[in-house]
Amino acid sequence: MAYLPNIIFAVILILGIGYFVRNIKKIIRNIKLGQEVNAKDNKAKRWKNVAYIALGQSKMVKRPVSGFLHAIVYVGFIIINIEVLEIIIDGLFGTHRIGQQVLPEWLYGFLIGSFEILSVLVLVSVTVFWLRRNVIKVKRFLSSEMKGWPKSDGNIILYFEVVLMCLFLLMNATDTIFQNTGSGNVISQFIAPWFEGVSVGTLYIIEKSAWWLHIVGILIFLNYLYFSKHLHILLAFPNVYLGSVEPKGKFNNLDAVTAEVKLMMDPDADPYAAPAETSEDDVPAKFGASDVMDLNQIQLLNAYTCTECGRCTSECPANLTGKKLSPRKIMMDTRDRLEEVGKNIETNKGEFIDDGKQLLGDYITNEELWACTTCNACVEACPVSINPLSIIMDMRRYLVMEQSAAPMELNNMMTNIENNGAPWPYNQMDRLNWKDEN
Repeated sequence: MAYLPNIIFAVILILGIGYFVRNIKKIIRNIKLGQEVNAKDNKAKRWKNVAYIALGQSKMVKRPVSGFLHAIVYVGFIIINIEVLEIIIDGLFGTHRIGQQVLPEWLYGFLIGSFEILSVLVLVSVTVFWLRRNVIKVKRFLSSEMKGWPKSDGNIILYFEVVLMCLFLLMNATDTIFQNTGSGNVISQFIAPWFEGVSVGTLYIIEKSAWWLHIVGILIFLNYLYFSKHLHILLAFPNVYLGSVEPKGKFNNLDAVTAEVKLMMDPDADPYAAPAETSEDDVPAKFGASDVMDLNQIQLLNAYTCTECGRCTSECPANLTGKKLSPRKIMMDTRDRLEEVGKNIETNKGEFIDDGKQLLGDYITNEELWACTTCNACVEACPVSINPLSIIMDMRRYLVMEQSAAPMELNNMMTNIENNGAPWPYNQMDRLNWKDEN
C-alpha cells in the first residue's frame, strides 16, 4: 500500500500522455490528407525564421503591449514547466522535491524563485488578456467568427493558466520543509502567513492536494490543446519552419498550364501537330482546390496552427472596408472542415465517404474569395507564418479553371487578353490612337 500513490500517479501519467499522443496522431493523419509539398529548400533561412519568429516572437512584439504580455506568458509557460520534471520524478519514485536534494541549495533556490516570479507575471498578463477580451472588448475579438466556442475557448485557456499558477504558489507556500529553507520562496513566503495557526497535518494535506491538482491540471491542459486554438503552442515551430520563404506576391504556377501557354506563344510551334504525350503526373486531377484534400499539407498545418488572434483580419483592407472576407475565418473554416473529414474517416473505418459537402460553398463563399485584394497584409501580420492567401488563391483557381465562375469583370478582362492581347477592350491596331488626339 505504501506504493499505491506512485502507482496511481503512473497510471494517470500514462493515460494523460497516451490520450495526448492519440490525438496528435489524428492531427498528423488529417494533415497527410493534403497534397505533398516539397519544403526542403533554404534550410538556413527556415531555421533563421524559427529562431526569430517562433522562438524570438519577433512578429508578436510589433504590437508592443500584447506582444510583451504574450512573451511573458510564453516564457513563463516554457520555464515554469521545467518543474514538471521534478514533479514526475517525485510522483513516480515517492521522493519529495528531488531537485532540492540533488542540486546545490543556491541553484535550486534560484530556479524555484524564478518560477515564482514568473508565475506572478503570468497571472498579471493573463488578467490583462482577460480584461482586453471581456471588458475592453478589443474589436478583433468581436468578429462574427469569434462567437460561441471560439470566444469561450479564449477564456477557458486563461482560466486554466490562472488555476495552474495559483496551485504552484499554493503548493510552495504550504510546504513547510521548503519554507523553512528560506531559499527560493520569494513570493510564496508572503502567502505562507495566510495559513498561520493551521496544523502541520492540515498544511500537508493542502500542499499534497495542490501538488496533485497541479500535475493533473497540466495533463488536462495538455490534452485540451487538441480541442483548442492553443494547439499553436506545439505547432508554431514546425509551421514557421515550413512556411514560405519565397518573396511575398510570388504565386505558384501549374506546370501543365505553363507548358500550354509557352506552346501558344511559340511562333515556331505547329498548331496542327499532334499533342505531345504527357504523363498523369503532368496534369493535375483537379485545377485548384474545392475541399481540404485538394490543399497541400502545409496549408492544412496552417489551419491547425491558427491562433485566432485576428491580426490578419485586422490588417485586411477588404475586411476594413466592410467586405465579408476575414482571413482568420478562412483558416478556422479550413480547420473545421478538416476535422469534419477526419471524423468521417474514423466513422467509416479509415475511408472517407462522400458527405455531399466541401470547403468551398459549405464553409467559404465565393463572395469571400473574390473580396481578397491579394495584398499579402494577412500573411505579413501573422505571428506564426500562416498564409491564408494561398488557400484563397487555390480556391479561386478552382472557380476559374474548373467552374468558369469568375466575376464578370474578371471574365471581361480575360476575354480582352485573349482577343486583344491586353486587359483593355481596344483592338491592338487602335492602342496608339491617343497620341493623335493632341
